[in-house]
Amino acid sequence: AFLLALEQRERARTGIGNLRVQFNRVHGFYIEVTAGQVDKVPADYQRRQTMKNAERYITPELKAFGADQYVKIATDGFSLPVLLDTLWLGVQTTALCLVLGYSLAWCYVRSPGTLQKVLMLIIIMPLLTSVVVRTFAWVVILGRQGIVNSVLLEFGWVDGPVKLLYTRWGLIVALANVQLPLMALPLITALQKLDPNLEDASSALGASALRTFAKITLPLTLPGILAGCLLTFAASITAFISQSLIGGGQMLFMPMYIYQQASSLQNWPFAAAISLVFLVAVMACVTLFNSLGRLSRGHVAA
Repeated sequence: AFLLALEQRERARTGIGNLRVQFNRVHGFYIEVTAGQVDKVPADYQRRQTMKNAERYITPELKAFGADQYVKIATDGFSLPVLLDTLWLGVQTTALCLVLGYSLAWCYVRSPGTLQKVLMLIIIMPLLTSVVVRTFAWVVILGRQGIVNSVLLEFGWVDGPVKLLYTRWGLIVALANVQLPLMALPLITALQKLDPNLEDASSALGASALRTFAKITLPLTLPGILAGCLLTFAASITAFISQSLIGGGQMLFMPMYIYQQASSLQNWPFAAAISLVFLVAVMACVTLFNSLGRLSRGHVAA
């Protein structure tokens, strides 16, 4: 699909209908034209190899694949801030999901069987709906005439509609709703594995409920916390649809940035480079979470 898109672009630029884009380890990306079409090749194309019935050229764009793109990412003053802002969005969404998810998991574990079924339905409900439908629902909820603004105006708490849509906190809340099951389910599993006698023993020894939670419950549920954080973080920073519809054009994150470079600007070398940088950044975060997970397992075992 990538080579086909390059072929279509180069054919439109040169007017050579039978032009082909190919790749090999010796020449990298190159275009191949028949000998009768050589006179249509633009002057800025560099001849790479002459064959019996064809010529191979390197275009300025295809030649740009390489280390220069990574230098541009590091020095343009725009790409790295977008990357950091995307990662920070994931941290904010994960923190909100952790607070909501832990509370929901705590209520689930301590509820009777009938109520647990209702809570489980509420937890997994977002997974039963398309992400597009959920996102558009939040567009309606957060709009100037949406449910939130209607309630605020009805009770007289605000004088006019509050801007909630196309704001960062509106995006964080919408992402938290979409990703909440990924946080709550691992926490429910972790809390269900706790021995209730531990809390009873802590209480019998005079510890308060807060101290019991800090010293007993929280450390023993760290594996579930880290698993939920990993899933939520990875899903939040790559949520292209939610970031685009809820964030609007005023905020730019890596998924939309990559899409703009590849689809709108047809800057394939730069899009490929920032995609790889984004992948490496996400893998580094995943590695950090895995390292913390191993440390938490050692703490629990101790």
